[in-house]
Amino acid sequence: METAIDKLAILTESNSLIEPELYDKYNVKRGLRNSNGTGVLVGLTKIGSVEGYKLIDDKKIPKEGKLFYRGINVEEIVDGFQKDNRMGFEETTYLLLFGKLPNKTELDDFNKLLSEMRYLPKHFTENMILKIPSSNIMNKLQRSVLVLYSSDDNPEDLSVRNVLKQSLNLIAKFPTIISYGYQAKSHYFYDNSLFIHSPRKDLSTAENILHMIRPDSKYTKTEAETLDLSLVLHAEHGGGNNSAFATHVVSSSGTDTYSAIATAVGSLKGPKHGGANLKVRDMVADIKENVTNWSDKNLLKDYLVKILKKDAFDNSGLIYGMGHAVYTLSDPRAELLKKKAKELACEKDSLKEYELYTNIEELSKEIYKTFKGEDAVISANVDLYSGFVYELLNIPYDLYTALFATSRISGWCAHRIEQIISDKKIMRPAYKSIDKNINYIDLDSR
Repeated sequence: METAIDKLAILTESNSLIEPELYDKYNVKRGLRNSNGTGVLVGLTKIGSVEGYKLIDDKKIPKEGKLFYRGINVEEIVDGFQKDNRMGFEETTYLLLFGKLPNKTELDDFNKLLSEMRYLPKHFTENMILKIPSSNIMNKLQRSVLVLYSSDDNPEDLSVRNVLKQSLNLIAKFPTIISYGYQAKSHYFYDNSLFIHSPRKDLSTAENILHMIRPDSKYTKTEAETLDLSLVLHAEHGGGNNSAFATHVVSSSGTDTYSAIATAVGSLKGPKHGGANLKVRDMVADIKENVTNWSDKNLLKDYLVKILKKDAFDNSGLIYGMGHAVYTLSDPRAELLKKKAKELACEKDSLKEYELYTNIEELSKEIYKTFKGEDAVISANVDLYSGFVYELLNIPYDLYTALFATSRISGWCAHRIEQIISDKKIMRPAYKSIDKNINYIDLDSR
């Protein structure tokens, strides 16, 4: 069988290759990108906005990055809930879904609603999660979303009220699903003790996650605040990011909420999208292993040059955690998380590790100018510090991307609702066939 598949794979590969020059010949916007690197305009949204450059005479001019949720600068949102000494993810979710900031009563009611919905259906934990453990939590999350369709009395109803109810249900249940999915993997694949903690109604989303994934359910205030901030910063990133766009595409077909969100989870699972912070952690581990004194900036710089020259780490030539498709001078998410990461590093007595990450950021900018020219700019993206934060929080490696999904589902659901209400056309872009017409040959003549 394997030999037969090997033979068929060679045949498939030879007949599936399209020569790169043909994309230029037919002016194909590969990756839905214009020739200047900007994204092709395919839709409109009120939900999120990303600013990282100015366009002057069709040329990208770098500027400080800005991220807006429903028109409000995310820096102001973060400053608001941190100043009040409270969690911010639930408020952010409310803003993304409903287009306004909640008052105290509305926020309290919203928190109570999510708390009531966090529990999984009867026997779901045993039958769906524990009896069928997965080696990948994103795979488990995607399957769980699809199975929740069966627990819905009205899964195909596309009325705004019903889709909103489904969305809130999924947003509330994602933390429970990923936490239990991890516990199942830890037990069945790593032979660790199995811990299943029920979600608590008095805890926020971030607090519930820490409560459910830790055997002793204990966490510090700084830990909960840091995870909450990470959830806020990953909740939305405009309609053009891969998973949000996937949500728009499948929602335009008229499919159900569970299929649409499962599609988004599948998109985020890809290492080019949601798995980037895993690559940062792997790269940093490689640096620690190969740089004798990683506090020495000269030694660190030499190794980063090797990485950039494809002579070290995974030979990709990428310094993970640096650079972004939109942001140029700065990524506001990275700036906010970097500040909180230092606070957590002080609590964890890990300032040396924190300085390693800041040195990677600083030295990568210098190296990039050396290789690309003085006008070249690159900045740290959110993945550089989110991987570090998760490590400080002792978040299992298996949960990194799943936490991203637990945050981003707020944006996905907002985009799905916006698509259903505002744009009822099915998305149907064009692909040009470059195959030549050939005649059919009878079986005996082949």
